[in-house]
Amino acid sequence: MSVYQRIALCDRLAIERAPSVRVEGFEGDTLVRRALETVADGHGFRAQITKRIPVAAGLGGGSSDAATALRLANALREEPLPEEELHAAARDLGADVPYFLVDGPQLGTGDGTELSPLELPQDYWIVLVLPSGPGKASTGDVFAAFDARGGDVGYEQRREALLAALESVRRPRDLAALPTNDLGASPLADELRTLGAFRADVTGAGPAVYGLFLHGEQARAAQRRMSARGRTWLTAPAWYR
Repeated sequence: MSVYQRIALCDRLAIERAPSVRVEGFEGDTLVRRALETVADGHGFRAQITKRIPVAAGLGGGSSDAATALRLANALREEPLPEEELHAAARDLGADVPYFLVDGPQLGTGDGTELSPLELPQDYWIVLVLPSGPGKASTGDVFAAFDARGGDVGYEQRREALLAALESVRRPRDLAALPTNDLGASPLADELRTLGAFRADVTGAGPAVYGLFLHGEQARAAQRRMSARGRTWLTAPAWYR
């Protein structure tokens, strides 16, 4: 199970009709091209990507780009695909992609593509830290390590704990009671809590770490302190696509 929350850090995509499918601006792209090929209707599309979300950081940048490409290219079709077909295409692209076609926080179950809306507070600041040093293991390797250490043991108890904690969330500080990320941990989360974060954890499969703060001044001070640990961003929740 995954709790999905948009943040205001985002890439930018421009999509237009073209004779064939072309993706410019990000040589490492695979998902946007696949998304455009999925909705092509005898003609192609040209996509221009301006990357702002760090790559392979556990922040869903590729998935959000793919969903945006699906949405924008579909709107340019002579006969746009219905929503159910668009969502089916998103599921084929990746487990996180369907989330970026809907609004607001969501609970992802199964492989992450079965979504249920959540009512969660949105009034807090977020400090993101992408640690310096070696790059992350692949997402596949992260899940393989999870399986190797028996990470599925106790799943039902953790599931019930998460659902119970979500039922009790009324204000930002209540988010601290949500269970920690099963896929990994980071000492940077402890540092963020020391600097005043009411919740801190690894995001997705990592290695990026987030800290949630009630006050902007405290968040900005924490960002300055954490800048010695790697790249940092100060952002906030983003409700709408």
